[in-house]
Amino acid sequence: MAESDAFSGDDRTLYDPTSEDEDGRPSAEVAPADHDILESEDERERLLMEQDGRPGLFSKKGVKIGKRERERKTAASAGARKQRKGGHDEEESSALMYEMEEGIGASSASVSRHSSESDEQRLIATTAKRKAHRTRLWRRIAIYSSIVVLFVVLLAAAYRASTSTRSQPVQNMISNGTSLFAPTTILISLDGFRADFLYRGITPTLNEFIAGGISPKYMLPSFPSVTFPNHYTMATGLYPEAHGIVGNSFYDPALEKDFYYTDAGRSLQSFWWGGEPIWASAARQKVPAAVHMWPGSEAHIGDIQPAYVDRFNGSEVLPLKVNRILELIDLPGPVDAFANADQPRPQLIAAYVPNVDGDGHKYGPNSTEIRQTIIDADTMLAGILHGLEERNLTQIVNVVVVSDHGMATTDVSRLVQLEDLVDPNEISHIDGWPLYGLRLKKPENLERVHKQLINKTKDNPNFDVYLRDEDMPERYHFSKNERIAPLWIVPKTGWAIVDKTEFDIEQGKKNGDVYHPRGLHGYDYEHPLMRAIFVARGPSFPHKPNSRVEPFQNIELYNIICDSIGVDPAPNNGTLRLPLKPIGLHTDPDNLPDETPVDPVESHGPLATMTMSSLSSLAAVASGLEDPLSSLQDDGVVTATTPTSSAAPPAPSATKQSLWEWLAHKADQVEEWVDGFVHKHVPDEGSEEDGE
Repeated sequence: MAESDAFSGDDRTLYDPTSEDEDGRPSAEVAPADHDILESEDERERLLMEQDGRPGLFSKKGVKIGKRERERKTAASAGARKQRKGGHDEEESSALMYEMEEGIGASSASVSRHSSESDEQRLIATTAKRKAHRTRLWRRIAIYSSIVVLFVVLLAAAYRASTSTRSQPVQNMISNGTSLFAPTTILISLDGFRADFLYRGITPTLNEFIAGGISPKYMLPSFPSVTFPNHYTMATGLYPEAHGIVGNSFYDPALEKDFYYTDAGRSLQSFWWGGEPIWASAARQKVPAAVHMWPGSEAHIGDIQPAYVDRFNGSEVLPLKVNRILELIDLPGPVDAFANADQPRPQLIAAYVPNVDGDGHKYGPNSTEIRQTIIDADTMLAGILHGLEERNLTQIVNVVVVSDHGMATTDVSRLVQLEDLVDPNEISHIDGWPLYGLRLKKPENLERVHKQLINKTKDNPNFDVYLRDEDMPERYHFSKNERIAPLWIVPKTGWAIVDKTEFDIEQGKKNGDVYHPRGLHGYDYEHPLMRAIFVARGPSFPHKPNSRVEPFQNIELYNIICDSIGVDPAPNNGTLRLPLKPIGLHTDPDNLPDETPVDPVESHGPLATMTMSSLSSLAAVASGLEDPLSSLQDDGVVTATTPTSSAAPPAPSATKQSLWEWLAHKADQVEEWVDGFVHKHVPDEGSEEDGE
């Protein structure tokens, strides 16, 4: 038999040199003799899978044995089963099978170990690369996620910042071509600007403003008609008895403290100020507000601060006020590219202008000096309106011009000495001025002192005496607050009460002294000389030009301003709301004529019988230019009534007006010069009170 025939097909497969690299054919059976080989294989496999208690080279966390390797194992097992035919050949087959099972073939054991170590090192390197790759991947994911989160945070912050200053939806804003404007109002108070100052032919801007807007013939102040109570009434819509600022000066028995308006240490504490002013209402409702020197704005009322508060500066020139208002209007709006939550554009700008009041006190409401002050105030308004026009904001921003009270001329002949009415030693506190509120050292003497005052003023109709809790006129709304003194002496308009430390009336008359201040207010709020103004124009006032409304009291202003900027008002005494309801035009035939109320002028010294008005009339007669609009009264007081019903009465011709004014001013100067010459050796013992 040939050598090739000595082997079976399986044996030939195992020993044929040409078949060494081929897989053996699997068998369906495993002989008992092969169990040792299989167990040995299992042991090696286990060792490969676990090394020193750690996952081995071919563990599940390492490398998986592929299909081809499993086939080789199956072939080796089949070869082992063929060895049942025995002998030496079986042992050789087992040895060869073992080597083939391990993938070693004819290589030595050292080569096998080296190969395994190389594979393990490659695996470790691969694993490290994969870990590094995963680390870089997670780092990138973290960086990108951080960027996304940061962007979302910035976007949310920007949105909150914009919504913190945005009180109105974008659809309610109006564009001027470069920016969107939420409802915005500029409120300007001209302290001491009497209503009939508009009829003097020196306020072209205000008269034009009236012709283009809506206004009553006048606005009534509240009682007492002085600066601080009325400015805070306009800001809150509350009567002075309700908000607690019952005068420019007063005593609080509960606090045992004095309030004095020009002393920051006695006026800028929040406990003095009740109610909610307009700037606090706006700030509470996320509407930015700016307050320029308005009385009370520096007091941190209700612990709510407006976006901007300009401290009072009585020496600030009017052009700077114009610049400040326009500077605030020029700030970026809430949806502009450069919007700044810390510097928002205000929707309310409330500005206080003290000049007319100051010069009215100092020189008098009929003086030459006050004319220039009125002109300056009118020019300031022109600057604001012109600035709005340049910015295309005339129909976008509301402008409201008001005043707090009027002014009356004083004179030494209209004074009463306090010491002639009551013993100052019985008084513990005096509130108010020119009206006097008295607090007695002994409250049980109140009834006696009240009767005493009644008796001493019964022959002088120029003074009224009231008990706060008994006969104070109800229309004054001046009784329901303990800060109101229990006993009051209220002079008629143009009269004043003075104590001897301030002005000795008898001595002053002998010396021909001039009493200062030369203009006063604080009287009955319904008197024509106390009338104030209200004029409005803008998108919140969609009325016919030159519209006229019924006169109203200044408690209504708060609601009007709140409505104009979209703010819900706090509870207040006002009832008027926007839109205003016109009753016609200022040019209608049924409109009352423009009337200048009688204002007594000073009469003292050697010229007591020759007043400024009589001098002016004589000059006019001498010039052949008798003014048909003037009529002389017995006491030399001029009442001017214009026949036209327009808001701005037609002025005389330029030549006549100029000459008339020149003569009137010269007459005033002559009177002043003569008075000064006659009394040049007598010092002026009067005192000035500005801002009352």
